[in-house]
Amino acid sequence: MLACPGMNTTGAGEKRVKEDGLVYVGALELDILLGDVRSLKEKRALVKPVLAELRRFGVSAAETGEQERYRRSMLGVVLASSGVDHLHEVLDTCERHVAERPELQLLAVRRRVFGPED
Repeated sequence: MLACPGMNTTGAGEKRVKEDGLVYVGALELDILLGDVRSLKEKRALVKPVLAELRRFGVSAAETGEQERYRRSMLGVVLASSGVDHLHEVLDTCERHVAERPELQLLAVRRRVFGPED
């Protein structure tokens, strides 16, 4: 039996689906300044592990801008969730994780959340 929004399933091994079926999508744009980096190879060596660590929080993460500049990077982080509180909690954790890295300086953060009314 397939579960659809608005359905509650109770059979063995079946998931119980929320009645509201709402989906929230959150996105972070993290503008960062890298430390003592002199080449794109050194930049990748710093950015790649940061992206891998962010993905451990269950988000999609990628370098989305400033890809040809040695000391700058724009990271994009996206998460879909059925709960807006959970969404903000995970995005806060991701932002804090990047801000606490000693080899990076977080210059700016842009956060957007899209819900059912958008």
